[in-house]
Amino acid sequence: MAKPTEPSGESFMLKLSRFIVDKRNLVFLVVIIGLIFSVFSRNWVQVESDLTAYLPESSETRQALDIMDGQFVTFGTASVMVANLPLSDAFDVQEMLEGLEGVQGVEFDESDAHYANVSALFSVTFDYDEDDERCLEALERVKEALAGCDLYISTGLGNTQEETIDHEISIIMVYVAIVILLVLLFTSETYGEVPVLILTFVVALVLNQGTNFMMGKISFISNSVTSILQLALSIDYAIIFCNRFKEEHRSLPLREAVIVSLSKSIPEIGASSLTTIGGLVAMLFMQFKLGPDMALCLIKSIFFALLSAFVVMPGLLMLFGPLIDKTGHRSFVPKIPFVGKLDYATRHFVPVVFVVLAVVGFRLSSDCPYAYGYSLLTTPKLNETQIAENMIDDNFTSKNLMALIVPAGDYEKERAILDELESYDEIDSTLGLSNVEAMGGYMLTDKLTPRRFAELTDLDYEVAEFLYAAYAANDENYGKIIGGLSTYSVPLIDMFLFLYDEVQQGYVTLDDDLQSDLDDAYTQMTNAKLQLQGDKYSRMLVYSTLPVSGDETYAFTEKIAAIAQKYYPGERVYLAGDSTNEYDFEKSFARDNQVVSIVSILIVMAVLLFTFNSAGMPVLLILVIQGCIWINFSFPTLTGKYLFFLGYLIVSSIQMGANIDYAIVIASRFQELKVKMDHRDAIVETLNFAFPTIITSGAIMSISGFLIGRMTSEAVIACIGESLGRGTVISILMVMFALPQILLIGSKVIDKTSFAVPSVIHRHAADGRIRLDGVVHGEIRGTVSGVVHAVVDGDVNVTVISGSMVEEGGEADEVE
Repeated sequence: MAKPTEPSGESFMLKLSRFIVDKRNLVFLVVIIGLIFSVFSRNWVQVESDLTAYLPESSETRQALDIMDGQFVTFGTASVMVANLPLSDAFDVQEMLEGLEGVQGVEFDESDAHYANVSALFSVTFDYDEDDERCLEALERVKEALAGCDLYISTGLGNTQEETIDHEISIIMVYVAIVILLVLLFTSETYGEVPVLILTFVVALVLNQGTNFMMGKISFISNSVTSILQLALSIDYAIIFCNRFKEEHRSLPLREAVIVSLSKSIPEIGASSLTTIGGLVAMLFMQFKLGPDMALCLIKSIFFALLSAFVVMPGLLMLFGPLIDKTGHRSFVPKIPFVGKLDYATRHFVPVVFVVLAVVGFRLSSDCPYAYGYSLLTTPKLNETQIAENMIDDNFTSKNLMALIVPAGDYEKERAILDELESYDEIDSTLGLSNVEAMGGYMLTDKLTPRRFAELTDLDYEVAEFLYAAYAANDENYGKIIGGLSTYSVPLIDMFLFLYDEVQQGYVTLDDDLQSDLDDAYTQMTNAKLQLQGDKYSRMLVYSTLPVSGDETYAFTEKIAAIAQKYYPGERVYLAGDSTNEYDFEKSFARDNQVVSIVSILIVMAVLLFTFNSAGMPVLLILVIQGCIWINFSFPTLTGKYLFFLGYLIVSSIQMGANIDYAIVIASRFQELKVKMDHRDAIVETLNFAFPTIITSGAIMSISGFLIGRMTSEAVIACIGESLGRGTVISILMVMFALPQILLIGSKVIDKTSFAVPSVIHRHAADGRIRLDGVVHGEIRGTVSGVVHAVVDGDVNVTVISGSMVEEGGEADEVE
């Protein structure tokens, strides 16, 4: 078969498209290799499940957490609730749990904090750091030991959250796939195009997942929802290309239709993607680094969607072309002329209503009840961990724990801080080395002389004196050895640990009973020191009666820090906990909210300026979508349901970047048609044309959002899904039932603010007496090009770029 001839002088885009189509087998080979690689590499992705990891490095909470990671050991813990357990049996359970391998201790007593409503709450501490896998093994032994009980366990150990989310998202993906299939079948014109679109989506999806490992560690939110949002955000690209192909294929054979449609689709789809990418780019400027993390993941997913549409889909169209030709059917998407007629009839009324709704939405969204942590959030679905936590919270009073970090070395200051804090009603209790009771009524950091230490431990006084002398020598405090050993006071914990070292080295020998007591004391004191004292810092635990969230709590955290700072002037003190995390989230949100809103609007504005070559059109379109955003986020205010702050930042960016595409479709078509027909017919035809595109993309995005919001137990992800689904529905309604009226009323403003030579030009032919005024190009018994002000007697065949041409005795034909 002879190779098809290639026209000379064709554009670069046509040459590129011809190369992609003709090299489709090579493309398929490379893609198949990439898909096989991605199936394995998707398992290499590291997922960060702690939102505090994305706090700015300059935030106090982030600095405090970094210090704690480097200075202290945090043992794994679990709250174990056994319901329907008599008190007498509860102590037996405590003893049994303490005997399990890997369990360091079990806290339980008869107080309301541990026994209420015939239920016992055991605070279990394990022997290992919370990141040690052996904690999970010990936890499994606890579960096995209590297998026959009515058991509820709350713990931060392991990746139960990540595993739960992965399972839920997998189920959601199945539903989303079914939704996409049904929507495509409904909006398609041939059944053969559906597998082409599905395969295009799948290739982009798998390749994007397979390259996430290159980003290092990504957040659990990005890992969970990126794939679903990728389908919702980028489905238009493949549909636009497919529709363009079907249009070209009506007059061109298969190969030429694919080449021509691809050459026309690349710039069209590329321009369409810029608004979406622009909205996501705004998230890169957030201080809270979860924004950039999610933005990069989504931007990368869009690039793969574009790559799949431009490189893979042409080959698929060639492969399925015959099937597409054979499976044509009537369109199931109805025409909606009644909407266009309604919009035209209400053109003077609806814009006013929309402005009122937008203003009210702005006011209500300004009062949106934001949550900065999980304590105020609810989800329609609860997982096993959440059920256990709710059961524990319903039966026992939860405590708000914070860690206060101060420079190490001064036990007296630490004790003074803890005493002062405990004088406040907002403090339930505190814990530090300086207020932990050791034995005999002494605290761990109380200073004892040799005689008191000997009396406490039943050591011979001479041995105690020798021990203190050795300690003074080790501390290079030689003056005490010479004349003041009897009055030399050493903190109890330091002397116990020193005694243990001396015994281990053979310098001191103890009887069996004393040695056993020393071993037990050493274990307890070592564990306490590992948790509460580091080389440079000491850690004190503060249990507050205030809730985790709330302005009162946030204000009191500043008071705690101020009290500690008073004892360490000129030195840094730190406070970390769920409340301080949320307080830092709130402070970063105040800045990020403004930045994301301004940057997303400016980027989208720039894209629209070059798209429409008009200053008025971008302003109108952005006002419509921004109004939709305000209306969307007025719902939490009206319902009183808390909205996670991150959901607002992410969804507002996506809504501005992606939903504005719906407005662009309508505005572009109306601008094209209004010069060919009257405005009423133009708006009717515009909505008939735009409806299939908007309903396809909008239905998939909104349904995907609602599925995420209803089917996941992760509150942050559910919040994003619900807000995205609701926002998309609002955007669809507004661009269908408010934007057309705004375009009709603002048409003159749009035209007057145009800054480019009009793209709509008219070709005229006439003979006789003709008056020409304007910029023209054509023949007047020869060729003319330029600004003409003349009356011509003869034949005229010119293109009027701007100006007018009037035939003698006729009406002016003008081009603005």
